[in-house]
Amino acid sequence: MCKHRGGVNCGAYSAGSAASDSSLFVSHLEGNECINANAKYCGECIQAGAKCGWCTDPNFLKQGETVSSRCDEVESLIKRGCNLTLIENPVGKQRVLKNIPVTNRGKNKKLKPEEITQIQPQKLDITLRSGEPQSFNLTFKRAEDYPIDLYYLMDLSYSMKDDLENVKNLGTSLMLEMTKITSDFRIGFGSFVEKTVMPYISTTPAKLLNPCTGDQTCTSPFSYKNVLKLTSNGSLFNTLVGQQHISGNLDSPEGGFDAIMQVAVCGVREKIGWRNVTRLLVFSTDAGFHFAGDGKLGGIVLPNDGKCHLENNIYTMSHYYDYPSIAHLVQKLSDNNIQTIFAVTEEFQPVYQELKNLIPKSAVGTLSANSSNVINLIVDAYNSLSSEVILENSKLPDGVTIAYTAHCKNGVVNEGENGRKCSNISIGDEVKFSISITSKGCPTKTKLKPIKIKPLGFTEELEIHLNFICECECHKKGIKDSPDCHFGNGTYECGACRCNEGRVGRNCECSSNEISTEDMDLACRNKNSTDICSNNGECVCGKCECKTRENPNERYSGKYCECDNFNCDRSGNLLCGGHGRCECGKCVCDPMWSESACDCSLDKSTCLASNKQECNGRGTCKCGSCKCTDPKFQGPTCETCPTCPGVCAEHKECVECKAFGTGEKKDTCQQECSDFNLIEVKSRDKLPQPHETPYPVMHCKERDANDCWFYYTYAVKNKTEKVVHVVEKPECPTGPDIVPIVIGVVVGIVLIGLALLFIWKLLMIIHDRREFAKFEKEKMNAKWDTGENPIYKSAVTTVVNPKYEGK
Repeated sequence: MCKHRGGVNCGAYSAGSAASDSSLFVSHLEGNECINANAKYCGECIQAGAKCGWCTDPNFLKQGETVSSRCDEVESLIKRGCNLTLIENPVGKQRVLKNIPVTNRGKNKKLKPEEITQIQPQKLDITLRSGEPQSFNLTFKRAEDYPIDLYYLMDLSYSMKDDLENVKNLGTSLMLEMTKITSDFRIGFGSFVEKTVMPYISTTPAKLLNPCTGDQTCTSPFSYKNVLKLTSNGSLFNTLVGQQHISGNLDSPEGGFDAIMQVAVCGVREKIGWRNVTRLLVFSTDAGFHFAGDGKLGGIVLPNDGKCHLENNIYTMSHYYDYPSIAHLVQKLSDNNIQTIFAVTEEFQPVYQELKNLIPKSAVGTLSANSSNVINLIVDAYNSLSSEVILENSKLPDGVTIAYTAHCKNGVVNEGENGRKCSNISIGDEVKFSISITSKGCPTKTKLKPIKIKPLGFTEELEIHLNFICECECHKKGIKDSPDCHFGNGTYECGACRCNEGRVGRNCECSSNEISTEDMDLACRNKNSTDICSNNGECVCGKCECKTRENPNERYSGKYCECDNFNCDRSGNLLCGGHGRCECGKCVCDPMWSESACDCSLDKSTCLASNKQECNGRGTCKCGSCKCTDPKFQGPTCETCPTCPGVCAEHKECVECKAFGTGEKKDTCQQECSDFNLIEVKSRDKLPQPHETPYPVMHCKERDANDCWFYYTYAVKNKTEKVVHVVEKPECPTGPDIVPIVIGVVVGIVLIGLALLFIWKLLMIIHDRREFAKFEKEKMNAKWDTGENPIYKSAVTTVVNPKYEGK
């Protein structure tokens, strides 16, 4: 559905899109910034976004479309029939006004500071179209032998007494060291103590003359004194610093912020003498600092005005103005391109480290107890500061944003907030920054200051003059008090009327003085609805004028355009299923059709089974098709049962003949077995499983004519399509192998014989051993054969002649 005053483009909804749901169409257009702008004239349209265009064709709008419908994305306007030549779609542009190349030179080529260029370009003129970024590149090259001005600001409170002795010879020594960096070096000197009021110093007459105790002689206390403006005479620096004396105060923090402010803002030649070169401020102290608000202790309530108050090189308003705030100092140091080096003792190093984080392009160095390392500290801090370039820009006009991308050394690319800076830059290195400027709408101020982009700590800058495209070109050709705008009640411009004050309507035909716009809109709202003309038309003087559609058969109707004849339910991509008509968002069905989309037939003839029963007695007829109550049965009339017993046997012959060409039906297979699709699979695990299909599957195993088993599945797909999956090769039993059987039998017999023989031999051995043991036992028991019978008398008597000697 189209919106009217909410800004939705009705014409963008073509006839071909009528088939889509209207709510989806509305949600799509809600992200179109051109339509949501609800622009009443061309200038307002082009400020809505970079993609927005305005169709100036006088005949572009259709009945019921508002003037804001002329504003849309350019592609959409072309699709809606607006010629590209009649579309206002201005683009931004940029022009380089000053583009001096960055300087390439060595120390032997002497140039004035104003002749050295470190950034390119220097001036641009950019015309911005709302939402369309304009991008350009800025080149920075750290120049060789670039001049340096260094101002040494020293705390001369009593605790810095030993430090002063080392600073007295600083001029010539530092100039000698800095000649290694630049041939054009100037040095200046200033000192500070504290505000000359209580409780910062003692205001008794004696203490005002000599604030030190005991026999120490000190100079009168002062807030800030410019001892030597910037000069190239190092000997003069040594002479004047050598004439300085220590002073004193009561509290520990010092009034260094007053001194920094004066050094920053008193840069004219007769005072500090800053040139448009690298400006370094060395702040040397061994104590903390007072800042804004601390002046109340001395009755000083006026905030620091950030102006120069040096008279005879003395700050004269320390008793009148409070200490400056840190933010105030940051602003003044940045405005005057001064880079600060805090040379502080180790005790206060953490404090000034935190201060450094608040002041861009500043550094902190740890000062030795007697400032003997001050030269090395300054050189190291300068190298650290100059090796990093950070871009900053002046205040941007309302609605303007700027984005940076840094292309640094060694292919390093920084984006986001880090896109402003590059580090580790050496002398002669060149880096580039991609800068993109975007605006949203047009600034309210007619006269705008140029935007300035510069590297922190450098005086050179890029100046950008911004212009904004706030009106279309056709605005210049507008006809005031045109008769086309209801008797001259408006200016005819860009193909539409821009009504005079007090007139409303597409052609300025109504007077808002006679009847308020709210009252007219109220008459065009349906009851408590907030939509005017239901977002389907235009409220013309209190009456709804409904929109027309590109498709003449589609129309809006009703007092509030609340009805249409194309936003009814659809079935089969047909409005009301093709069996009815759409009236005010609802289908009026033809006879024998029902339901919201007229897609339910009341004819039950399609539900009769072959037995003339409705759904075979196993279901109910709904909308011309059967809903089977028995889950085993399928089909349009609930006659198919793929999982019933006998299904496998019923289809066995057909599956066998179609898959393997065997069986009883192999000769009549084509005639009798053409009612199902056969799909062969490689193996049984490839057969469809019940959980894998949305329809029942029956697994079957049958034996074919060759006494082989074959496997298949049977199913009914989409209630009518019979599908059979069969394993392509049946499983057939194989005959016995005689040779292995005979060999096995023979080997078995031999092994059995050997086993029996072994057992018999083993038993014989066991038996013989037992018999022998028995014999041995009986033998041991036979005692009678070992002696003579006592009653036995032998029949032989042997007589031996005693004289016989065996001769």
